[in-house]
Amino acid sequence: MLPFSRPDTFQAGPGPLTPEHRLLLFSPDGRTVQAPGPDGWPRLDEVPTETLHEPAVSLGCWQGQSYAAARSRTDLAAGLSLRQLITTHEVEAGLAGYAAQVLDFHSTHRFCGRCATSTDALGHELARRCPACGLTVYPRVAPAVMVLIWRRQGAGREFLLARGPRHAPGLFSVVAGFTEPSETLEACCHREVLEELGVTIRSPEYVMSQPWPLPHSLMVAFSAEYVGGEIVPQPGEIEEARWFSAQDLPQIPAPYSCAYHLIHQGVAESVTLRPGL
Repeated sequence: MLPFSRPDTFQAGPGPLTPEHRLLLFSPDGRTVQAPGPDGWPRLDEVPTETLHEPAVSLGCWQGQSYAAARSRTDLAAGLSLRQLITTHEVEAGLAGYAAQVLDFHSTHRFCGRCATSTDALGHELARRCPACGLTVYPRVAPAVMVLIWRRQGAGREFLLARGPRHAPGLFSVVAGFTEPSETLEACCHREVLEELGVTIRSPEYVMSQPWPLPHSLMVAFSAEYVGGEIVPQPGEIEEARWFSAQDLPQIPAPYSCAYHLIHQGVAESVTLRPGL
């Protein structure tokens, strides 16, 4: 299970709130969350109601304990971003990522996108429905692919990595991009690689996936063999792209990212493969 995934035993689902619910309290903008203490997050009845921006939302159960989430009326004195929380509480960060997306969904879908009527939260599933026109909406999950491009076999395998304008200096990663309507994940791999790097690939192979609650993506990772073409970075998207050997990798994304695990798995496979296989 990759970081930011919900705990395996977590059972999501709306339900009635009780004083015993553990509360994940977020800042008014939802960007930071109160870190759990030695005994976990506080009980709902331990948090003054007047400090909440809106009523808490039930999330589900984990390890026999019910959880809820809400946003505070004021900034949190010791709030952590999800990226910060995952470095100290990896499992809890998966639950917090889910909570952040649930709160964002309810906050951004208060009104019907079809007729502008106020929507109602449904009690039996995570959704909101318009009482006027009947439109039912669900939390947004934006699928995005990332592609580790490789060439050559065995220990001589190389990987095509790139860096964009938002990357830290010296950091390289895999190509990534969101899927478009009516596009398969595999077709998205081919399109993104061609658009961003100007090269072609063959047979994208699924490797792993990771929820990415920053704010609401699902990263789907592939590995694909390079076919041909000169590297032509897409202006505004890619600043530099080049081949790296498994023995001479640059700085890559943090260990909590899917890109990190995708690259390291590719390196590990290059060591175990014999030339010609």
